[in-house]
Amino acid sequence: MHLGAHDPNGTIYVTAHTHHCVAKAAHITGFPAERIRVVPTGTDLRMDVAQARTMITEDRAHGLRPFLIVGTAGATSTGVVDPLDDIATLAEEESLWFHADGAYGGAFQLTDRGRTTLNGITRADSIAWDPHKSLFLPYGTGVLLVRNEARLRAAHVADGDYLQDLDHGTGLPDYADLGPELTREFRGLRVWLPLHLHGVAAFREALDEKHDLANHLRAELAKIDGIEVLRSDLTVVVFRSADSERLLKDINGSGRFFVSSTRLDGQFTLRMCVLSHRTHREHVDEVIDLVRRWRV
Repeated sequence: MHLGAHDPNGTIYVTAHTHHCVAKAAHITGFPAERIRVVPTGTDLRMDVAQARTMITEDRAHGLRPFLIVGTAGATSTGVVDPLDDIATLAEEESLWFHADGAYGGAFQLTDRGRTTLNGITRADSIAWDPHKSLFLPYGTGVLLVRNEARLRAAHVADGDYLQDLDHGTGLPDYADLGPELTREFRGLRVWLPLHLHGVAAFREALDEKHDLANHLRAELAKIDGIEVLRSDLTVVVFRSADSERLLKDINGSGRFFVSSTRLDGQFTLRMCVLSHRTHREHVDEVIDLVRRWRV
């Protein structure tokens, strides 16, 4: 809606750590790859907002139309959270749509530490959130929160003569007008029912536990000679050794744990995400002991 009709000069701002779904969505909607501008990050892996402002100014001077900036609220690779409040201010000043990718990290808003880390996310125009990640729910439970329903509706509403008999007097929205699906499952039940049965406090306590476990994992790994622990936020822990690929195979080969990998600054890096509702202190201590014995 910031562009009106589709414009191939519309320009999107992300970082190298923005989830690839943003580039995929841009491609599907017809934006060429060169309209996705990758903003540099600092040594902390967070978006350099000053650089973003410079790029927006330069792009406008070259006839482009900046319209969307994406802040990451918990990067998939590292858990790192962009300076969301600063991005929100930039978006307001430059009349951009501010989208916050909270697919992984959004649920940490339930905790005090999470709200501090995610400062500024409440200023976003839209937020992506996957309860199947940080709310421990079944896969396929995704949420898009949009501040202005009218804009969401304008982007998706379509006329269909065969739908003219639908009763719109119930007071409930027609969700076919709010997303790409004409017919959709009742996915909201998957979110409502566990919260209704267990209460929000149970989920808050579980997230706080995972946060504590990730901090414990970082601290203990950092004590092991030959292990480099990199900056990360929330419950993602990233680290590497002189032979990270062999370490990955040995940990996963134990059959007890699954560690994934990513690349940071071009280097092969190990990644653990402490987020299963079945993961507790004894499991984290076990993997720490495994890495410690690997280094002996």
